[in-house]
Amino acid sequence: MSSTELPSVPPTSVLPEPAAVRVAEGERLRSVRVPGVTLTVRSRPPVREGRPPAFYVHGLGGSSLNWSPLMALLEDAVDSEAVDLPGFGDSPPPDDGDYSITAHARAVIRCLEASDRGPVHLFGNSLGGAVATRVAAVRPDLVRTLTLVSPALPELRVQRSAVPTGLLAVPGVAPLFTRLTREWTAEQRVRGVMNLCYGDPSRVAPEGFRHAVQEMERRQRLPYFWDAMARSARGLVSSYMLGGQHGLWRQAERVLAPTLLVYGGRDQLVGFRMAQRAARHFRVSRLVTLPDAGHVAMMEYPETVASAFRELLRDATGPADEGDTVQPDAEGDPGPSADTGGPTATIETTRG
Repeated sequence: MSSTELPSVPPTSVLPEPAAVRVAEGERLRSVRVPGVTLTVRSRPPVREGRPPAFYVHGLGGSSLNWSPLMALLEDAVDSEAVDLPGFGDSPPPDDGDYSITAHARAVIRCLEASDRGPVHLFGNSLGGAVATRVAAVRPDLVRTLTLVSPALPELRVQRSAVPTGLLAVPGVAPLFTRLTREWTAEQRVRGVMNLCYGDPSRVAPEGFRHAVQEMERRQRLPYFWDAMARSARGLVSSYMLGGQHGLWRQAERVLAPTLLVYGGRDQLVGFRMAQRAARHFRVSRLVTLPDAGHVAMMEYPETVASAFRELLRDATGPADEGDTVQPDAEGDPGPSADTGGPTATIETTRG
């Protein structure tokens, strides 16, 4: 094996048993076997029966845990499930080692088909936003609405702060980075990730930081951790090169579902300037911009994202089931919480 090749990944049948992942109160984990991959799905049953289904897809290096704050806020509105993409979270690598956007989208589609819950309110962040866009374009029957938080759609001028992440796609970089950072602690790695992904890392509560460190320690013990990161980064970069009907911007134009776009003004990975382009490409869209948010607004400002989704859900609900589908609390729909500093959100609606 040359120095530019990624290390081989052992079959899932001989991988070591990973440590237990964290399951928040009110959540459940289950394993779903579909052709070519085994997926872990995190669910949060609604507080009342009959809520419409929602499905969440995380970004590069993330997991279904990224959606726990938002799922908790929406438990009265939707029946939530969040997937660990192959090789991430608690899901083992795919059988064929394919981490392309198409392969991730195929895994999501097969999971939705296996559960027979569609059409769903589909959410995606970063890489998961690219995956969700492709799913909504090729399988409109499975998607009722689409919510994208800083989706990783193609950019010609990539931000300088995003270059190191993109370099993971270059053969040989992941093994080199592993060697160079061998002495880094889990705490150092988590602080680096939070500095990159949050508009204001100080917003992370001590308990949240501790949980993130525990999850990082767990992942670092998995033999395929860097392989999944590198191959998924390569798959994302490769998707940017596709033209014609397979190009992500062209597929965005094919999305029929009402779409909510959320962009952070302090995002170091997805350019804030891409917000208006996205709003022009999706047929029926509303754009929420959060000047103080980073790359993971659903974690940094979950109340604001939840409020924006409730408005999307209300507008997408037909007269037959309107009124019972979205239930605000006693004081109305949740806005920015008192301890968030009250982020100022700009909301625009476009119809293609």
